[in-house]
Amino acid sequence: MAYLSPAEFVTKMVDTGEAKIYMSTRDTLIRAFMAGAILALAAVFAVTASVMSGSALIGALLFPVGVCMLYLLGFDLLTGVFMLTPLAWLDKRPGVTLGGILRNWGLVFLGNFLGALTVAAMMAFIFTYGFSVPPNEIGQKIGHIGEARTLGYAQYGLMGWITIFLRGVLCNWMVSTGVVGAMISTTVSGKVIAMWMPIMLFFAMGFEHSVVNMFLFPSGLMMGGNFSIMDYFLWNEIPVVLGNLVGGLAFTGLTLYTTHARTAPKRNLA
Repeated sequence: MAYLSPAEFVTKMVDTGEAKIYMSTRDTLIRAFMAGAILALAAVFAVTASVMSGSALIGALLFPVGVCMLYLLGFDLLTGVFMLTPLAWLDKRPGVTLGGILRNWGLVFLGNFLGALTVAAMMAFIFTYGFSVPPNEIGQKIGHIGEARTLGYAQYGLMGWITIFLRGVLCNWMVSTGVVGAMISTTVSGKVIAMWMPIMLFFAMGFEHSVVNMFLFPSGLMMGGNFSIMDYFLWNEIPVVLGNLVGGLAFTGLTLYTTHARTAPKRNLA
């Protein structure tokens, strides 16, 4: 069959989370690096398509190609492991500890950041011909995104911080749904379709993805964006990472696990 039942794919989610915790440091870093790099290229692609077409919707329609590529290749995003690895601990898999989960998160964060930063440096170089001319239209667009999504939130203080946190929650609710979607199908086309829909939704709605931002903001800073590294971390990366964690785990991982793996007792109709 090309479709797995909920009980089957939730078991697959737990198995996958357990495998990621036991993965070697080298493999975890390499897979995370490649995921961050590919997602960064997808972000460039989406921004380029938006600028060329004059429609942000076109960029949203095309952005999911990057996520589909990296998951089909078995690479890891922070947003995915936020959802999957805690399930192995909740399922009491042997040897799975909170320390092991945090180790995995830390390594994936580092790998994603280095991959996204590498592509950010490459694209900033390309857009400015080695920093010898001002950035082109696409580079300017990336710089403005960085300003709007840091200083644009900072001007509202605590409410701005909570707003970006909630955008992070909604983002990984959708992205992690796409990750699960890839597990539901056993065909490449089915996996791609199931991933494409929720990821397109998050991008079109302007929700905040921590790994995408690992590219957008450093790249914007390299091309003269009017915000600081501290602005980036305090008014974007930190609340977005926390929001991504809550969104993926609470709205996708736990809801599926508790209703399909640890189901409540059957009703007694006698």
